[in-house]
Amino acid sequence: MNDKELLRYSRHIMLPQMDVAGQEALLGATVLIIGLGGLGSPAAMYLASSGVGHLVLADDDKVDLSNLQRQIAHTTENIGMSKTRSAAMALEKLNDTIKVTVMDQRLEGRDLEEAVSAADVILDCTDNFTTRFAINAAAAKHKVPLVSGAAIRLEGQVSVFDARDSESPCYQCLYQEGDDMQLSCSESGVMAPLVGIIGTLQAMEAIKVITGIGQTLTGRLLFLDAQTMQFREMKLKKNPGCPACSAL
Repeated sequence: MNDKELLRYSRHIMLPQMDVAGQEALLGATVLIIGLGGLGSPAAMYLASSGVGHLVLADDDKVDLSNLQRQIAHTTENIGMSKTRSAAMALEKLNDTIKVTVMDQRLEGRDLEEAVSAADVILDCTDNFTTRFAINAAAAKHKVPLVSGAAIRLEGQVSVFDARDSESPCYQCLYQEGDDMQLSCSESGVMAPLVGIIGTLQAMEAIKVITGIGQTLTGRLLFLDAQTMQFREMKLKKNPGCPACSAL
């Protein structure tokens, strides 16, 4: 790190758990963020400000007026712009020393496989369950840690699925394809600060995965009820019959 980087990240480096080695791990990491909406916006901004060296942003959507209530990476003047490019502009203003790659597309097939295999950590910030299952399958196949978040109405959840750990469940150990999970924010609503909390938790978990600090949410599902501001935790176990990870 040069002198400017040492100053920029000095509050990280002061932490004994982080020190210079942890910050250098962040600077050398590549994080794939899929979905630049309510969850992906705060997650990307905190990962950028924290010094993750390479952020890959994937989304096929454009900024809409209805997004601005909660998707804090986007602004009124960027309505109609692709979310990835809008977010990249915000990240550039936060930290112009990192690399940002934009993928203005819905990741699937070979493109998804290649993007996942090139990442150190994946953040699933989508609200499409077909995409969630595809991301999970690719993460399990390539053994790339997956930080999954979700939020709707006044409830949110976050977990880490780490296929490098033989005991770690995957997303599909928890949810099965065909389950009735098709609610969306556009149909059910969502409180703006809630997605900020969950997205920020995803960023924190990604940093912990990269640096080895503390204990991640691997094998645990954290729930937040924002009405009462109560967190609760569920222990997760690997499903020996899981179609996504049991044969890997």
